[in-house]
Amino acid sequence: MSHHSSGCADARSAACPCSRCDLLLGLDGVHVEHVDRRSGLLVVTVSSPPSPTGCPSCGVVAAGRGRRRRVLHDVPAATRVRIVWRQRVGRCGDADCPRKTFVEQVPGLVAPRGSITTRAVAWAIGQLRREHATIAGLARQLGTSWKTVWRAVEPELEKLAADETRFDGVTTLGVDEHVWHHTDPRKRGPKELTGMVDLTRDNHGNTRARLLDLVPGRSGKAYASWLAERGDAFRRGVKVAALDPFAGYKTAIDDKLQNAVAVLDAFHVVKLGTAAVDEVRRRVQQDTLGHRGRKSDPLYGIQTILRAGAENLTDRQRTRLTAAIEADPAHDEVFIAWQCAQQLRSTYHQKDLAAGRRIAQKVVDSFHTRLPQPPQLPTPHAPRRRRPHPMTPPNVRRAGFPNGARRGVGGPFGALLGCSRPTQAP
Repeated sequence: MSHHSSGCADARSAACPCSRCDLLLGLDGVHVEHVDRRSGLLVVTVSSPPSPTGCPSCGVVAAGRGRRRRVLHDVPAATRVRIVWRQRVGRCGDADCPRKTFVEQVPGLVAPRGSITTRAVAWAIGQLRREHATIAGLARQLGTSWKTVWRAVEPELEKLAADETRFDGVTTLGVDEHVWHHTDPRKRGPKELTGMVDLTRDNHGNTRARLLDLVPGRSGKAYASWLAERGDAFRRGVKVAALDPFAGYKTAIDDKLQNAVAVLDAFHVVKLGTAAVDEVRRRVQQDTLGHRGRKSDPLYGIQTILRAGAENLTDRQRTRLTAAIEADPAHDEVFIAWQCAQQLRSTYHQKDLAAGRRIAQKVVDSFHTRLPQPPQLPTPHAPRRRRPHPMTPPNVRRAGFPNGARRGVGGPFGALLGCSRPTQAP
């Protein structure tokens, strides 16, 4: 016979609940009393088993004063879930104790004064970290407000941010800037941030790609200050430092990571390689026709094709590419530049890093001239004052790569291939 305080026929009494219901719910420290399904909502009533309880202040065994109902938001399943906790209320029997009454606390269920269960908080943090969820989206799923969710997850996020163990074992460190928002910083805080990412490979050769930290500011000083705070042991452990073409980050690496090899990340290497093809195309356009590209010009008609990967081209696009190159013998320079860019791109699509490096070395060896001066590559975030690009020949030689050539397509591609090495396909 079913007990009046239980929704399970196997529960003989409130003091002897159904173990299978408790196992299905999965909340330690409480037992299931009743389950009710309403429109779009699953309500589970739980309570803690009766046992002697001491006063939190003086420790004297307290007398029970009944229970109160406390509604909690739990992890959503097929529908939203509400936990109705029949929380015990006690009264201290010591007349001299300043605490007269108190309520029981179950840390495994919910934090004091909280309205979201402990496992729902852990679920929300997992959604934020791995599923790109937002606080507003989590609030909709839990059926509560933005402020309630943030008040529950903020203390746990602060604990994770204070945990220094996430910096252990980092041998490949990446850095890049991030624009957090596009509104007034006085209303929403810092707009530009610098992010550090762990790019160390595991035993299976897979990149961890873990976000380590975000600090306000988009400058070399912000990155250098963060490296200084990590300590000597962390800096000595970093062997490879990946960055975008920004002189400030390169200066911070030279100052703080003397033992690390500075490399350009795969995305910016391929981006600069594609930009070099556009530069050659525009130069050949001016040399042959004496004006900027027009709709009827062969090279202008294939500008988007030159930016795509060769493996993604359709038969029609290949025909257009061939016709534009054969329209003038001077267009061979554009074709050579495009081939170099495709080989550069293929280095990051190789499963074996050694194979990708051999392809890069082959492209570099195909250049015949040498650089009379360091290459001038674009530095989008550098100050207006002209200065040599951070990836200059001395840094290239330290990484163990030869310098590139400058004339024709040699300059841009030589510099790119000389100061980078394969990490991961973009």
